[in-house]
Amino acid sequence: MLKIALLALSTLLFSLLVTPIVIKFSKLLNVTDKPNNRKVHKAPIPTLGGVAIFISFLLGLMILQPDSNYHAVILIGAVLIVMLGVFDDIKSLSPKIKFLVQVGIAFLVVFKGGLQVEYINFPFGGQIEFGVMSSVITVFWIVGITNAINLIDGLDGLAAGVSAIALFTMAGMAIIMGDVYVTTMALLLFFSTIGFLKYNFFPAKIFMGDTGALFLGYMISVLALLGFKNVTFISFVIPIFILAVPISDTLIAIIRRYVNNQPLASPDSCHLHHKLLKMGFSHKHTVLVIYTLSIMFSLAAIFFSMTTVWGSIVIFTISILALQILIENLELINSSYKPLTNLLKAIRHKL
Repeated sequence: MLKIALLALSTLLFSLLVTPIVIKFSKLLNVTDKPNNRKVHKAPIPTLGGVAIFISFLLGLMILQPDSNYHAVILIGAVLIVMLGVFDDIKSLSPKIKFLVQVGIAFLVVFKGGLQVEYINFPFGGQIEFGVMSSVITVFWIVGITNAINLIDGLDGLAAGVSAIALFTMAGMAIIMGDVYVTTMALLLFFSTIGFLKYNFFPAKIFMGDTGALFLGYMISVLALLGFKNVTFISFVIPIFILAVPISDTLIAIIRRYVNNQPLASPDSCHLHHKLLKMGFSHKHTVLVIYTLSIMFSLAAIFFSMTTVWGSIVIFTISILALQILIENLELINSSYKPLTNLLKAIRHKL
């Protein structure tokens, strides 16, 4: 494992060297992210950073050459998702087209590659088999996580940092589980992303664009499936913990738009990072706060996997309560949605 980690480290060097080239290439093609009322940057920024991450990752693959029955179909899906991202960064594709292509790629991985979540063993006994729904659940997971990383990509270094934290945690969990393939792939992606983050952290010289967000989201979703599929309910929850920040931000956005009678696909300025900025946090500090949340949930995932069933229930309950407190205090859904706060007030009043 140490040899794999040292060799994977070479992708950090590749990323540090490739990213400046991609910055110049993006500027040459005028592929930039222009400022608008929802964005916080004030000048056009090159936006093909995902290409740098992808190229660095491929160069790392050539050195380590990881092997798995799913490897070929995962790489085909990665190439297709990167192509989708590049087209979107250059031409701004419609959400419907992007969604349909993502579903098609997910179907390819599931039906051609055979990667599916087929059942879950419950901690107190019993098992639930998904049957024909296993394909639907797996496709939903891949598309959902892919878009969750894309939706959180709203500040300099935010999506890259959160993805890097998730990948590092997944690599650590894979080492514990003895999964060489997932360890290798997660480390290659981690170091590729860290090298890119040098140029992407505030103030950013380049954005990862949809190319990077979709690629990282896709790879994280697939590696999570490989590492934790067909095991216990406890293990199935682990990747949800690791990806708690982008998953919760996405689910909250869906709930918020439904409650406020807005189209589910319509963008808004009420995501976690928007709310932290409105509270007075600086751009840099907002990103660091969300990094801290990601690290906390990643640590919870590690403890969750190592403790007893009752210990896992306690960690899960505390995490849900902490998330609910965050939602209510930042008013992530709306100003009137505060059931926990209202309950505590009612109890205090009765006492």
